[in-house]
Amino acid sequence: MTQQHRTNETKVLVLTLAITLGLVGGLLWWFSHSYGIKGSYLTRTRVETPSTDTFSQIPDVPTGLFSYGGSTTWAPIRQQVDSAVAIVWPKFQLRYTEPIEAAPGSGTGIKMLLGNQLAFAQSSRAVKPEENEQAKKLGFALKEIPVAIDGIAIAVHPNLNLPGLTLTQLKDIYTGKVNNWEQLGGPKLPITPYSRRPEDSGTIEFFEENVLSGEKFGSNVQFIDTTTNALKEVAKNPGTIYYASAPEVVGQCSVKALPLGKQPNKFIEPYTKPYIPLDKCPKQRNQLNTEAFQTGDYPITRRLFVIVKQNGQADQQAGEAYANLLLTDQGQELIAKAGFVRLR
Repeated sequence: MTQQHRTNETKVLVLTLAITLGLVGGLLWWFSHSYGIKGSYLTRTRVETPSTDTFSQIPDVPTGLFSYGGSTTWAPIRQQVDSAVAIVWPKFQLRYTEPIEAAPGSGTGIKMLLGNQLAFAQSSRAVKPEENEQAKKLGFALKEIPVAIDGIAIAVHPNLNLPGLTLTQLKDIYTGKVNNWEQLGGPKLPITPYSRRPEDSGTIEFFEENVLSGEKFGSNVQFIDTTTNALKEVAKNPGTIYYASAPEVVGQCSVKALPLGKQPNKFIEPYTKPYIPLDKCPKQRNQLNTEAFQTGDYPITRRLFVIVKQNGQADQQAGEAYANLLLTDQGQELIAKAGFVRLR
């Protein structure tokens, strides 16, 4: 090959490279201007690939101010979800509304929904037949949409030496048939069971129906206004016992969550093993046994519902949109972050 041929070939290669670089640069310029992306963003920031199931992909999210309320169990979910929804759908304005006189809870939330005070309600129990009947008389139906899994955990004093309780033993405590821990293999110590009132909470209604099998609380039960105050009593008094939504109990530093079982010596922990001693809290906290909740191995689990008023109006659209947001991957991640178990 002659020197002239080498020179010509070099010129062709340089020209080809220059054309290629020009085309690439032109495409980058067109792309950044067409989509409003600055060059500094392309060079300094990793481009996030959106999930296939995010808040922004939910259709038919209405605009306006929508009041909702109900279960106190939902409080950690509200804290995680509402602000995230507001970022993506700022015109879908959500306002948590408490009852004027009664204590907040699933029952009062559904009552407020029926009374046209709420657009939709949050509940820790299913809708009752009488509530469905009342809705029918008002000209609409109530739809319950499950969005998360929760469990009921049993809180006792940290010094109580007991491997666990069966559901029968738990029932016997709260119906007054058993009144000393010695009867259950524990220390000789009177039992003081605490509970919120059934009319105040869907958790208590669920417990009464599914653990007490419809029996009434015994005269030994001490009723208390809030879970916070109940856990303070349990932390102070060695013989006390209380039940609440698992995320409210398992990670606490002052009380111990007891394993439960349907049969003796087959107890399932509401926390992941190994158990973290409370003296390591709050640097380390016990975490929910999400696998046992999802599989149903843990004996007291339930679903959390969005209760929607099916009236063909904006309230129905708001409730269905809210439930659909929670059922996205993004919503389920926030539910898990709030301490509950993903439904999907």
